[in-house]
Amino acid sequence: MEQASNASILPSPAALEGMDAECINRVLELLVTPLQAAVLQPTEVVLHDLRRIPNTVRAIAGAVTGRRVGDPPTDKLLARIAAGDLCHEVGYRSQLPDGRILQSTTIVYTDDGDRPAAALCLNTDVSAWVSVRSAMDQFALGHDTRPMRPEPAMPSVYSGPAKPAANHQSESFPHSVEELCGLLADAAIAAIGVPVDQMRKEQKLRVVADLERRGFFLVKQAPEAAAAALGVSRFTIYNYLNELNESGKESP
Repeated sequence: MEQASNASILPSPAALEGMDAECINRVLELLVTPLQAAVLQPTEVVLHDLRRIPNTVRAIAGAVTGRRVGDPPTDKLLARIAAGDLCHEVGYRSQLPDGRILQSTTIVYTDDGDRPAAALCLNTDVSAWVSVRSAMDQFALGHDTRPMRPEPAMPSVYSGPAKPAANHQSESFPHSVEELCGLLADAAIAAIGVPVDQMRKEQKLRVVADLERRGFFLVKQAPEAAAAALGVSRFTIYNYLNELNESGKESP
């Protein structure tokens, strides 16, 4: 896929090594619009300033997902930040709510203290290519075929660890902090499979643990949002977090 070659034009983190976070973001910010013009279209280039959770989108060019400056990170990126996962991902696949298929790349940049500073992302709408490939396969083979899978990504040109491209990644592209909190809370509650008004304390603890794993509590107003979603007080959420923290310390 061309997405892999698109990724190869992104600046290598090694080129910005030794800079502080603000310098890294300023350099990348200058490149967002030129990069978007230089790659396969339709593509969106997004710069996330990882110091600005939840309003991480610092610069954006292209309109694939409809986001703007000041919007939050994706649920996938937020979870990676919470987990301290600084690996690069090249050529992974996700899908928008309207059915469009994206092939994406995320490169993470760290500052002179090895802290996450920025993430530069490419999102290319490959829906048309998928449709053409499906039609060609049907014509050539005479029967329906599965949707095209992305080809393996090219070897990474970036220093640091890289994850292999994965198929059918679930990723949401929220346009507001409220939308981000809502989708994370809904996903954590749905994973339990019990209506909130029928949940026991143990089940609500599992929801809070899942939300913490997803990076939910990196958002300033998250405790209030979690309390509203679970029908408890904000202080109960803090008690749940303390309980989870204590149980984590006791684990071997």
